[in-house]
Amino acid sequence: MDALLTELRDLIVETLDLADVNPQTIDPDASLFDSTGLGLDSIDALELAVAVSKRYGVALKADDEATSQAFGSLRALAAHISSLQSGAALAN
Repeated sequence: MDALLTELRDLIVETLDLADVNPQTIDPDASLFDSTGLGLDSIDALELAVAVSKRYGVALKADDEATSQAFGSLRALAAHISSLQSGAALAN
């Protein structure tokens, strides 16, 4: 999970062009969307969802409650991706 957190930190900074953010300073438990965390907005969420889908081969659906919860923090997003990948592996 630590490797995935590191990858996601880098992906967020790269995808959202957050040049002033050091990926390693992103708290895995902080909110991604309010001012106490990264302060992302809905456009950022869309861009990040597309990047995550491309990189990890998982579908993040906007109308899915689990996806909404996954975007609560970096750690929640990593757990959601791991869960989706595990489910896909079991289905194959």
